[in-house]
Amino acid sequence: MCTKLGCAAALALALGALLLPRPAESGDPATAPSAKELQAVIDKAINYLKSSQGENGSFSPKIAGPGITALVVAGLARNGVGTQDPMAAKALAFLESQVQKDGGVYNKILANYTTSVAIMAFKEANQGGRYDAIIKSAGDYLKRIQHATDPQDTAFGGFSYDGKKRPDMSNSAFSIEALIAAGIPKDDPAIQKALTFLGRCQNLPGEFNDQPFARKTTKDDQGGFVYSPFDKDEKIHKTPEGGLRSLGAMTYGGLKSFLYAGVSKEDPRVKAAVDWIRRHYTLEENIGMGKAGLYYYYHTFGKAMAAWGENPFADSSGKKHHWQQELFEAIRSRQNAEGSWRNQGERTFAEDNQDLCTAFALLGLSYCRGK
Repeated sequence: MCTKLGCAAALALALGALLLPRPAESGDPATAPSAKELQAVIDKAINYLKSSQGENGSFSPKIAGPGITALVVAGLARNGVGTQDPMAAKALAFLESQVQKDGGVYNKILANYTTSVAIMAFKEANQGGRYDAIIKSAGDYLKRIQHATDPQDTAFGGFSYDGKKRPDMSNSAFSIEALIAAGIPKDDPAIQKALTFLGRCQNLPGEFNDQPFARKTTKDDQGGFVYSPFDKDEKIHKTPEGGLRSLGAMTYGGLKSFLYAGVSKEDPRVKAAVDWIRRHYTLEENIGMGKAGLYYYYHTFGKAMAAWGENPFADSSGKKHHWQQELFEAIRSRQNAEGSWRNQGERTFAEDNQDLCTAFALLGLSYCRGK
């Protein structure tokens, strides 16, 4: 059983990669589930969420303040639930009540995460510019808490839980998405600085990663992303060679962040990340973490694959994967009878919480639609 602080930190990692303005959906009806199949799963999930919502419109606020509520709002919106729907309207009203004077959207902890998720939710629900002011203020808040002083500092360009702790890959990928969703131009210094930090999280020694661990990268890990470049703190992910293990969700998060930020598909960082994914393609686990963070992985997988745009996707053996159909089956097969999802026993990532897993599942499903 984790401590309150440990659970908060673990949830922060689990929340890490959200939504953006929708990338072009790849695939076609032959490689994706039918609309009827997809809607049946979504309808069950919506029925569950109706039974789980609090009187004030929130979902599991004791775990992450407005964070899970924002994830649910975004998942509903991306699957066709409009802002006039009573459940969505109550959830949005709760999110509005969590806006702070500094522009952040949070309640005591995880200010970077919950603000970023809230930007995504408000963006998805922003009809007629209703949330323009909130989104802009929240984006300005994120820029103020970025580590952006010394380019020689490993932390330069990164984002942490609250602007004070050391930054990590998950927080930073999450924040890049939120900044772009808030209308920050891709050439803005905040985005470019964040890409510097992302480079230091990729197992790709050379021009973009000057960290000691990168020089000890194995062939198996090359191109993937680590959770944190502060290798002295990352004993759990150390390899026998002294490097750091590449992780599945972090690599998909890195790939989609590069693509969302306008980095070319021909860029060596992007090509290396895709090569790693080809070698490790799977929907059975969050690579390097087993079942921990599985639904977080599914959501990030969907966003990265949609942004990359290759369907079917060929792994390193040449096998072609209709990834939209495969992602749909992986999520559908794990749905509980009442419509929720739960990563049983995974308290370290807070994925034993049904609201959180159901929100991630809905977000993942939103990338399974064919054209």
